[in-house]
Amino acid sequence: MFTIPNELVELGIRRIEGHAVQGFVRSYGSPSPKLLLIGEAPGENEIETGIPFIGRAGTELMRSLDSIGLTREDVYITSSVRSRPYKWGTKKERDGTVVKRTYNRAPIASEILAHAPLLDYEIQHLEPMLIVTLGNIGLQRLIGKNAKVSELHGQKVCQPIQYLNKLEDRHFSLTLKPYRVVPTFHPASVFYRPSLRELVQQDWHQIGDYLKELSP
Repeated sequence: MFTIPNELVELGIRRIEGHAVQGFVRSYGSPSPKLLLIGEAPGENEIETGIPFIGRAGTELMRSLDSIGLTREDVYITSSVRSRPYKWGTKKERDGTVVKRTYNRAPIASEILAHAPLLDYEIQHLEPMLIVTLGNIGLQRLIGKNAKVSELHGQKVCQPIQYLNKLEDRHFSLTLKPYRVVPTFHPASVFYRPSLRELVQQDWHQIGDYLKELSP
């Protein structure tokens, strides 16, 4: 298994201090993955288990991998941010009691920047044949804030990607080498928009075809 060094974990925890986030999930996976999967950020389930993409979204992702003959052991699963971004809200219990609790939220730009060195390290050391971004956050982290999964899903984009050149930088630079990136929707998207399921299935069929093309 491949995982990031402890000093990078400690750096990531320090850099995101002061933000409304919880915990830290250490990404891991195959040292020579057929796919590098980049999601958004861990949620409540991931923080509790320490495993990326668990729960309902994880089950959906495993189904997609299975549809092209892959398992969790064949890929490397990571995310743009490794701590859980949260917001406070209220929930009404069955007995009518209203309680305060935390809910997942999308990471903001400064949180993505804080954990940029971790994802950069993984991309540089794994050198994946194909990167699959899951949702807009992962896509925009690599290609830029104007990229939209609704426009690019299922397409193989070959171009330089964003990375943090220096720790003190507040903006991303572009790599010299191009990477193959295929955007698709976040696995959880089908829970909120069931009409996306067919598009997601088509995207993964296309990803399987790309892998066959790239295989020696």
